[in-house]
Amino acid sequence: MNVIMIINDTWRWDYLGCYGNDWIKTPNLDKLASESAVFDWCYSEGLPTVPTRTTFFTGRFTFPFRGWQRLEPTDVLLAEVLWNKGVNSAMITDVLHLHKPSMAFERGFDYTKHIRGHEGDPHIIDESIEVDIDKYYKGDGKDKAVKAQLTQYLRNVHDWEGEEDTFVAKVLSEGINWLESQKKKDNLFLWLDCFDPHEPWDPPSPYNRMYTDPDYKGQDIIHPIPGKVDGYLTPEELHHIKMLYAGKVTLCDHWIGVLLDRLKEMGLYDNSLIIFTTDHGAPFGEHGIIKKAEPGLYEELVHIPLIIRHPKGLGAGKRFDAMVETTEIFPTVLDFLNVRQPPRIHGKSLLPMMAGDEETIRDYAYMGYFKQTWRVSDHEWSYILDLRKGKSNELYNLKSDPEEKNNLIEKEPQKATELELALRRFVSGLR
Repeated sequence: MNVIMIINDTWRWDYLGCYGNDWIKTPNLDKLASESAVFDWCYSEGLPTVPTRTTFFTGRFTFPFRGWQRLEPTDVLLAEVLWNKGVNSAMITDVLHLHKPSMAFERGFDYTKHIRGHEGDPHIIDESIEVDIDKYYKGDGKDKAVKAQLTQYLRNVHDWEGEEDTFVAKVLSEGINWLESQKKKDNLFLWLDCFDPHEPWDPPSPYNRMYTDPDYKGQDIIHPIPGKVDGYLTPEELHHIKMLYAGKVTLCDHWIGVLLDRLKEMGLYDNSLIIFTTDHGAPFGEHGIIKKAEPGLYEELVHIPLIIRHPKGLGAGKRFDAMVETTEIFPTVLDFLNVRQPPRIHGKSLLPMMAGDEETIRDYAYMGYFKQTWRVSDHEWSYILDLRKGKSNELYNLKSDPEEKNNLIEKEPQKATELELALRRFVSGLR
């Protein structure tokens, strides 16, 4: 048996057809979901990019203990556990933050491949390459980092000719190449970590105009400055940015389809556990914010998709409403491969639930930004505890207010106290 992990960074759960979206085309993931267990209440435990990978690789809650940092020498990592059992593993990624050897995310993998050039990766440093920054950048008079990052990105991609050159295409194509190179199509663990549909939101034709308003005459603002929308973006610009993101989502879905088709041709589709998920979503004006500019742990950011296809059909075609988190990836993979779990793992395998032997694994989902904000939620309530000086806590009823617009912290003090107590007890009990 094999495990194939597909991570696509910054993928909103509500931008998938299988999660109820009726206007974005995601046929390949929708087809995969129809044959898979689909988890409707999955949350990202520690945010953003690097903390989530730490959670994936360790199976442990991170938000109370560490933020954006390297893996610790004492961490017991998923790839290392599998390496010790003779599993042949590979990590292929274009995530800039995983490239640095000092971050140690390569540990345990037999093979690693880094696709260079995404976001501000200093890959092509030839300043003689002219780029039209004004075509894609709208400043706010203060930010310089985003402009420099986008300038670097445009140099990195200046010679692209088509969608085969995009980062998601390169990562998944390299994954296919690695699988094809394996003489024995068994006992494989492939970690495909794609930064797309993360910004810059610059999908190639036809995806760049698949959802946009044909009457829009403004810029393609592919890398907006994170922060407040008011005073920075017009409603038309904000809508256009969302549509560019949607186009990139469909681009990613297409190349995931290329991978899945090739898995079938190689005979790997029906003897592999296939997992698709992300690290977090992205705000597009909700709560007045564009991109993950503030540690606001709202649904558009922390609620994520999780699709798991089991080769023996466990949970196939079923929806699960249990509260699950990114901590569950580590133990689920080990359970599938019949590898004993190391001690001090916080996550729980999802296979018993998929087999119908369990209905739930926890009463609440817990998540946070290290030293900034924590959140606890169930199917009805979300409570955000703000750890920053001078900031206020928030309480929302997800049933009556799924967009979390009406803060009930003053009207429902008893419920807020109940949830904060549950959150603090949970954190104090972690070891």
